[in-house]
Amino acid sequence: MYELVQAVFNGDEKTALHQLIYTLSASGKHYFLRNEILQAFADYCHQSQKPAYFYYSSSVGKLIQYTHEIILEEQSTWFVVRPRIASQEVWKLTADFNSFEQMTPQALLNVSDRLVNRYQPHILEIDLHPFYESSPRIDDPRNIGQGLAFLNRYLCNQLLTDPQYWVEMLFQALQGLQNNGIRLLLSDRIPSGIHLAKQIKLALKLLNQLEPDEPYEKFRFDLEELGFEPGWGNTAARVSETLELLDRLIYSPEPGILETFVARVPAVFRVVLISIHGWVGQEDVLGKDETLGQVIYVLEQARSLENELREQIKLAGLDVLGIKPHVIILTRLIPNCEGTFCNLRLEKVQDTENAWILRVPFGEFNPEITNNWISKFEIWPYLENFALDAEKELLAQFQGKPNLLIGNYSDGNLVAFLLSRRMKVTQCNIAHSLEKPKHLFSNLYWQDLEDQYHFSVQFTADLISMNAAEFIITSSYQEIVGTPDTIGQYESYKCFTMPQLYHVVDGIDLFSPKFNLVPPGVNEKIFFPYSQKEDRDIKLGTQIHDLLFTREDPQIFGHLDNFNKRPIFAVAPITSIKNLTGLAECFGQSQALQERCNLILLSSKLHPDEATNPEEAEEIQKLHNIIEQYHLNGKIRCVGMRIPSNNIGEAYRVVADSQGIYVHFARFESFGRSILEAMISGLPTFATQFGGSLEIIENQENEFNVNPTDLEGTAKKILGFIEQCNTQHDYWQEVSEWMSQRIHNRYNWHLHSNQLLQLAKIFSFWNFVAPENNEARDRYMETLFHLIYKPRAEKILEKHMGANL
Repeated sequence: MYELVQAVFNGDEKTALHQLIYTLSASGKHYFLRNEILQAFADYCHQSQKPAYFYYSSSVGKLIQYTHEIILEEQSTWFVVRPRIASQEVWKLTADFNSFEQMTPQALLNVSDRLVNRYQPHILEIDLHPFYESSPRIDDPRNIGQGLAFLNRYLCNQLLTDPQYWVEMLFQALQGLQNNGIRLLLSDRIPSGIHLAKQIKLALKLLNQLEPDEPYEKFRFDLEELGFEPGWGNTAARVSETLELLDRLIYSPEPGILETFVARVPAVFRVVLISIHGWVGQEDVLGKDETLGQVIYVLEQARSLENELREQIKLAGLDVLGIKPHVIILTRLIPNCEGTFCNLRLEKVQDTENAWILRVPFGEFNPEITNNWISKFEIWPYLENFALDAEKELLAQFQGKPNLLIGNYSDGNLVAFLLSRRMKVTQCNIAHSLEKPKHLFSNLYWQDLEDQYHFSVQFTADLISMNAAEFIITSSYQEIVGTPDTIGQYESYKCFTMPQLYHVVDGIDLFSPKFNLVPPGVNEKIFFPYSQKEDRDIKLGTQIHDLLFTREDPQIFGHLDNFNKRPIFAVAPITSIKNLTGLAECFGQSQALQERCNLILLSSKLHPDEATNPEEAEEIQKLHNIIEQYHLNGKIRCVGMRIPSNNIGEAYRVVADSQGIYVHFARFESFGRSILEAMISGLPTFATQFGGSLEIIENQENEFNVNPTDLEGTAKKILGFIEQCNTQHDYWQEVSEWMSQRIHNRYNWHLHSNQLLQLAKIFSFWNFVAPENNEARDRYMETLFHLIYKPRAEKILEKHMGANL
C-alpha cells in the first residue's frame, strides 16, 4: 500500500486526488462512504475526460477503489483503505498535500469521535489482540471460515513435531470420556499413551479373527480385558476401522485421518440450543416477524442434531447400553402467550424422540413486563438471572451437564457465554444477523439511538460472546469478511468507536480458526421441487392457488386482470430492510415488466393499523402508496396473513407451476432462508447482491444477483431472463433444475449437523490441550460484562420499572 500511496504524488495523479477532495469538500459534508467516493471520482474522470483506464488502473484510481471511508477535517483528509479482504489501513493526507502518512487505529477512532463532536481524550480502549497472539491463525484470507480444516492440519503438524507429548494429550482426552457415569473408550487398564499404542495392536489382532458383522456385545468383554470400553463401534468391522484410524493417527498423522477419527469419537450426547427472545413454538406459532426465521432454524437444527446424534450413538455401539441423545431448545417462558403454548415449561419437539423446548421464565422484576413478549432490543436486563435459573433447569433435565451450548443471536450468545463460564462447557455462537452492520452509523450515533435500540448493550454483548466462544459458525463467507467491495458483519467489529463509551482498537481476530462456514439446510419434507407431483397434496395446491391468484379476503389486497402473465413472487415481512416496497416500486416503474408479469407478495400483515411499531406502519402505508402511484391495480396481489410452513412450501410450487420467478429484494440479507426454500422448490430466484445470497446462487455472470438500489437494472435483469425463457424453450426448466439441485446437494441439515458436531469435538479437544489462552481471554470478557454490559443493562431495567409506576 505504501508504494501505491507514493505513486499518487506523481504529477497528474496528485492533481486528480486534489480535485476529488475539493469536490467532496464543496458538498459541505465531512464523512463519505465507498459508493459516494466512487461516484465522485467517476464524475471527476468524466468531466476531466480522463481515459477509461485512469478510473481503474491509475495509482489514484486504485487508491480510490480500495478506499471505504473518507473523513474531511480542516487540516487533513483521512482515508480508511482496505487493500484486501480482512485488512484495513488508515492514512492521513495533510491539507497542503505534502504529507500522506499511515496512522494507528486509535487515531482513526479519535477523529471519528471529533466528527460527531463527542471526543474525549481519555476513553476505555478494548483490545483483544493479545489473546490471539500465541494462538494458531489462518494466513490466507481465502481460507477464513475453514477453521476445522486448518486446526486438523495444525494438530497433525504438532503430532509430528512432538509426538510423545501430543499422543499423551490425545490419550488423556479419550480417557476422560464418559456418559452418565458410564466409562467410554478407555479404562484405567491403559495408563498412558505409549501403552495405548501397544494395546491397539493387540485389539486389532483379536478383531481380525472375527466376522466383520459380529455384534459388539459378542466380543465386548474381550476388548475390556485389553482396556477398551464401549464406544469404538457396533460391529467388529466398525471397531477395527476406528482403532486402525487411531493407530494411523499416532504413527503417521494426517488431517483426513484426524477428521475421520474425531467424527467417530462419542463425545457429544447432550446439546442446548439457546434462543431467548423469540416466540418459540411449533405449528402456527413459529415466532413473530422479527424472530420467525431464527425459530424455524432452531427447530430444524434440533431435529437434525437429534437424528445425527442418534445415528452416531448407534454406530458407536452405545444404543444397546441405553444411551440416547438429548437436545434442548432453551428459551423463555411467556405467561401471557396469546393462546399459544409459549407458557408451557416443557414441550416435545415434533418428529423427535428426545428433543424438547425448555422454557424458563424471566425473574419477576415487574410482572407487567416479564409476563409478556419482550422485543429483542429490550431484553438485556433479564439475561443474567435467566442464565442462573436456566443452569438449574438444565442440570435437572439432563441429570448432568450438557456437552455443547449453541447460542443464537446476540442475546442467546450472551447467555451461552454465561452458562459456559459456569458449567465449563464448549460454547458455539450463531449470529443469524448482527445488528451493527445493518444499521448504518449505529455505533457512531449510538447515544441518539439508545432509547430505542440500546446498541451500547447489544454491541458489548456481541464483543463478549464472539470472543468467548470456542467456535463460531456462519452461513456464508461474506458474513465474516464480506467481499472486496463490502465489509463483513464480523469484520465490522474489528475496529470501531462508541463515542464517550469506549474504543474498540481490535475487537476480533478474523483469521482465527474459530470461524467456520456451516450453512443451514432446508426442511425437504416441506420444501421440495414442484415436479415431485407424487408428494404434493392436490387439495392443498388448489387452496393455495386460490389464495395467491383469486380469493377475495379482507387480508388480501389487489386482484389480477390477466392470469396468463408470468408471476413474480416474494415472501417477506414488510420492513425497510426486507424491502418489499422497493420491489413493488421496481415493478411499478417498468411498463415492460407489468406487460409480461404479475407481482404477488406474501407477507404477515397488510394494513397499517396491524403494525406493531411506527416504522412498520410507515412501510405498509408506503406499499399502498406505491400501488396507487403506479396504478398497479389488476397487476399486483398482496396477501397479508401468516400461513403455516406447509402452505408456504406449496405456494412456491404453485408459482413454479406457472413458470414464475422468485425475487428476494432485501437491502441486506445475511443469508436468506426463503432463498433456499424458493430455489429447492424449483423457482428461478433473483436475490440481493448485498449479503450471503451471493454464495447461495454463486452464478459467475451474476445473472441472478440484483442490486435493490438499482430499480431499472433489476427490471432489465428480470426481463432478460424472461426473454431467454421465451426464445429458448427449455431455459426456465434448466435454471429451475440447476437451482433445486444446488440447494439439495449443498444446503442440507445432514451436512450441517455432521459438521457442527465435528467442530464441537475438535474444539473441545483443542480447549483441553491449550486452556491457558482461553482462561485469560474469558476473564477479560467477564470484566467487560461487569464493567460495561451490566450497568447499562440495569439502566434499561430502571426505565422499564419507571414506565410502569
